[in-house]
Amino acid sequence: MKNILIILITLLFTANTYSQSLSQVSFQSGGNLSYFSFTTFQGVIIRVSVDGKLLEWGTEVMADRGNYYAPNLQPFMGRIEYYGREVDTTLNGKVKSIGAQAITYFGMHDEAAKQGKMKSIGSLQFDYFSKYDEKSLQGKIKMIGNYTIDYYRQYEHENVRGKLKSIGSMPITYYTLFDDRYNAGKLKNIGTISYTWYSEFDRSKGALKSNNYRATIGGITFILR
Repeated sequence: MKNILIILITLLFTANTYSQSLSQVSFQSGGNLSYFSFTTFQGVIIRVSVDGKLLEWGTEVMADRGNYYAPNLQPFMGRIEYYGREVDTTLNGKVKSIGAQAITYFGMHDEAAKQGKMKSIGSLQFDYFSKYDEKSLQGKIKMIGNYTIDYYRQYEHENVRGKLKSIGSMPITYYTLFDDRYNAGKLKNIGTISYTWYSEFDRSKGALKSNNYRATIGGITFILR
C-alpha cells in the first residue's frame, strides 16, 4: 500500500511539473507568430493563439522520411470534457479538460480584455496585456508561467511592429528593409541562433538558407512554416 501511495504521489508531481513549460513556438511565413504550444504529461500538445484562444490539441505526425511534421495535429482520442451551462456564461462550451489536464479561463468578473481567454493549463498560469497597455498589445499573452512575453511596439520599425520580441530573457529579431529588403519581416535571430534566407536572385528565393525550420533553442522548439 505504501509503495502504491509513493507511485501516485510521484505521478502527480511529474504531471504538475511536466505541464509547467512552454514547449513550442510556431511562426508562419518565416516571422509571423502563429501560436504557442504546451505538452501535457500524457504527451498531448495543446496549441494556444497569441490572444489566449485554444486552437488545437493532439499529437504530432512525423513523415516517414526526413524531419517533417504535418501542420495539423493527430486528434487526441482520450477523454475531453467541456464546460456546460455555467453561471458564468463566458465558459459555456469551452474545453474543461484534455485527458487528465484541467483548463481554466478568465471569467465574466475579470477585466474585459481577459474574459474568455486561457487562464491555466494544469498549474501553468497565463496573463495578458490590459486595457492600460498600448492598444496593439491589449489582449495578447503577457506571461506564460515564469516567462515574460513581449512584442515590438508601434513606434518601432514597420517590419517588426507587433511581432514577438522576446520570451523571458531570449531576444528575437527580424530582418528589416535596411538589412534585406526581400526578406524583411522574417526571423534574423532567436537568442544566439541566426537565420539567413535566400535572396530574390537565388533559385530558392525566400527559402531558409541556414539553420533549420525546426530548432530547439533554450529548451523551446521553434517551428517555421
